[in-house]
Order: sequence, then C-alpha cells, then structure tokens
Amino acid sequence: MPKSAAISSPRETAVLIAGAGPVGLALACELGLRGIDCVVAEKRDGKLHVPKMSLVSAGGMEMCRRWGIAKAVRTAVWSDKHDLDFVYMETLAGAELTRIKMPAYALSRPDWTPEGLCQCPQIFFDPILAARVATLDTIDVRYNTGLETFEDSGDGVTATLVGELDGARQQIRAKYLVGCDGASSMVREALGIPLLGEGGIANSVNIFFRSPELAGMHDKGWGRIYRPIDHEGCWSELIPIDGRELWRLTVFDDPTYARDPLAALRRMAGFDVPCEIISTLLWERRDAVAASYGKGRVLIAGDSAHQSSPTGGAGMHTGMEEALNLSWKLEAVLKGWGGPRLIASYEDERKPIAQRNIELSTHTYRALRSIPPVPAVRTESAWRTTNLSTYSIPDHVRSCPSFANSALCIDDGSPPLDQVPAKPTPSARPGARAPHAWIGPERSTLDLFGDGFVLLRFGKNAPDGAALEKAAIARGVPLQVVAIEDEAAARLYEQPLVLVRPDFHVAWRGASVPDEPLGIVDTIRGA
Repeated sequence: MPKSAAISSPRETAVLIAGAGPVGLALACELGLRGIDCVVAEKRDGKLHVPKMSLVSAGGMEMCRRWGIAKAVRTAVWSDKHDLDFVYMETLAGAELTRIKMPAYALSRPDWTPEGLCQCPQIFFDPILAARVATLDTIDVRYNTGLETFEDSGDGVTATLVGELDGARQQIRAKYLVGCDGASSMVREALGIPLLGEGGIANSVNIFFRSPELAGMHDKGWGRIYRPIDHEGCWSELIPIDGRELWRLTVFDDPTYARDPLAALRRMAGFDVPCEIISTLLWERRDAVAASYGKGRVLIAGDSAHQSSPTGGAGMHTGMEEALNLSWKLEAVLKGWGGPRLIASYEDERKPIAQRNIELSTHTYRALRSIPPVPAVRTESAWRTTNLSTYSIPDHVRSCPSFANSALCIDDGSPPLDQVPAKPTPSARPGARAPHAWIGPERSTLDLFGDGFVLLRFGKNAPDGAALEKAAIARGVPLQVVAIEDEAAARLYEQPLVLVRPDFHVAWRGASVPDEPLGIVDTIRGA
C-alpha cells in the first residue's frame, strides 16, 4: 500500500465507528436517527461476495421496522410464501427422517412480535442497511479506509485513519470510538482486552454455489435448513440463500471437503449437483466473549466483543442489539442528560446476554453434532431425534432478552424471567423487552419506542404521569407520554404506568408515580 507522510487536517466528530459490517452500520443508523455526528471507517470496499449470515431475527426485523427498511429486507430475495421448515433427511434424494414445521411468513405471523424472522443473507442485507445509512446527513461512511492508531486522552479519542488505496492519512478527534471491526478486532487488541471462553471449537467448510436446477431435483420442498444425516450422524447443513439458485453447504468437521466441494455436494444430495462453485472457505467455529466491552472512551461491539457458532443464528443479532443499547446511551452523554454510570451500563447489561447467546450457540452446535447416525438398515423405530428443540435457538429467546440486574431498571419485586423460555412469554417486568401489542391497524406498541423515553398510560382512568414528566424535563431527559385505552395491551403490561427506554426495554412500572419522581429519572439516566 502506498505510504504518505502527510496527515490532513483533523476532522472533529462525536463518534468514530471502526467497521461497516451490519453492527457498525446499525450503530451508525441509530446515531444518525438521533442526530449524532459520526464517521464510519471501513477498510474493505463494502462489497460482499459470500453470505456470512442468512437470517435476520425477529428482533433484528423490529429494528429494521424502526429504520423504515423492514419491507425492503423482507422482500429482498426470499419469498414470504416459501416454508421455513427444518428438514432432517438422509440425503435430498433419500428418505426424510423428520421435519420441524415452520410455515411461510405470509401464512402464519407470530403473535409476540410485529415482525417475524426473515431469510435475508448478508450479501443482500448489508447493502439495504448501508443505503439507509447513506440518507442520514450526520453520518460519514468511508470505505477503503482503515483505523491505524488511536489514543484515549480521557476527554476524547484521537485516531489516525489511512486510505487503503492511496495511503492518505487523516486525523480524527472523536468523543468516543466504537470498535465494530470484527473477530480480529484491532480496537480490542490495542486495548489489551482478552477473549474468554473455549476459543475454537471446530473447523468447518462453507461451500457457496449456484444451482438453479437443485430445487426441482428433490421432493423435500422449500425449507430454511436441510440437515443430512448418514452413518456419521449429522455432518452438514444446506441453506437456500436466495430461494432460487444460490445455496450454501456447511460441512461441520471435515476440512478435506475444502479441496473437493463437489464430493460434499454429492454426499449431501445423493446425486451429482449441476452447479457453479462460487467459493469454498475453511473457517474456525468459535466460542468467545471479551473480558470487557471497552476502556474509557473506547468501546467494542459485535464480533469484536464476542464470537459464536453461527448454528444458533445469534451472532449478528446480538451485535445489533448492542448497537441499539449503546446508541441511546452515547446520545444521552453527548447531549448532556446522561449520568456518569450510563456508559458503564452498556457492558453490565449486554455482556451477560452475549455470554448466554454464545453458550446457547455452542450447545446448539454440539447437540446437532450429537444426532445419532442412521443405521444401514432402518426401520420406523431404528432412528429418531431425541430432542429437536435443542438443535436451534428459538427466535423468541434471541429477540426478547431481559436484563436481570440492571442498575438502570427499577425492580418491582415481580418474579425474575426465565432467560431461556421454552415459548414466547411477553412481560413488562422492568428489564424486559416491552411486549408487542397491536394498538391500531398495523401499529404496534413497539412503534412508539426508539426516540427518547416513553411513559405509557393504560386505561380510560389511567393515573396522572405529570409528575414524572416534570421530573424528566428538570433533568433534560426526553420523554413522551402516550395514552393507550386498548384493554388487551393493558392486561399485557399489567400496570397502568409503564416507562420504556429508547431500546424497547422497560425501565419502571407502577400503579402511580412515587413521591420522589426525580429518583426514577436519575436512575434511568445513569446518574
């Protein structure tokens, strides 16, 4: 790369984001919607050639709904009429062993979210999110630009960016730096933050290929994931990327298939697959969480902070939730109403969720690998899966985390929530993600949240919230009061007054405003 000794004039910004993957873009989108100036530095050119992830969770789609891109994401490639089944089979040409039915989104929408999960691989998702970010006036995204050095002076961060093509350097002075720069994060390593966990748990091979003919060459129909099981057990999984012609086969523990991808396709299908191999990638499946989520004014998020087996579909989702959590806290501090404990609460709230998700992802992968082999002579009772629910992370588990002991949420004495519920259990307990309820045609309670705090007043004779509103004004905290008379929504939220944070989590609820409402406001703003 050409080198340039000169450094151009410093650029002032509120937040510098290293990395323009989905987490960096999500953080930029949230900050841009909040009017916060930021620079995003991405050392790559922004073009994606392989689908690293294939699924946007319901929680991720709720964020896309807030950003105004949910429809674009949902209709990008995958037909909402395609079934989303998990198909367990000997081969595509062989016997079907069992199936987890998941009907098409157009036929059965979940009742606990305004948005269901969506099959939109990263090669299609990132450009949609990047286009949305490009519409925000306060966001400056720079591709082919790497973060070379940075220094935290206590009241800000001074960083040097370098052009990957011309070697040109520029100094950036930011109030905060957020490393969203991936598993080999330069930001995390420069901070000296170690990764904790098992580390590498397996070596896998991704075979990305094009085959318009494949869908019509078997009798299994469309599904979200096909898992072939033979004499070695469950050895791979096939994912239809675009619901037409693009596919990815992941071989779990046999790196030899990196040299002979056609043999892997033949083993999976039971016949020769007419195809074009687009790429073959040998990669390490990992289990790791950073010891801390940053130091001083330098923070990390996404794969910089944690790496998980993608089998559970929790990696990008966890990072996007971190972006939503961190964005409003940065806004609060930068605009002066956030207290001294607010930024520290980012790690306190999000790291336990990441640890849970990585643990679930590793468990999911190992459960999948433990599926027993199919015997050479099979009868109806000779093979069965023991517990299919262990072979995936339910979407409601990914999308509705609860902060068990957050210093920003005021406990109301109600029983703690199960961190891995077997079925969707909407709750307005402080710390939980606020429940979804329809309050108008295609209008969800979740559509009320995101910009500042929201005080919900339920019922025709709801208690007065003026004292809490006055306290918020006194502290400069943005708060909107919304009256909801819908009885079903009131039953779901349980209390007539519920205070919801900008990241959709409940901060406080009660039958009336306490005598010292400033105490509530100071708690939720991290004072």
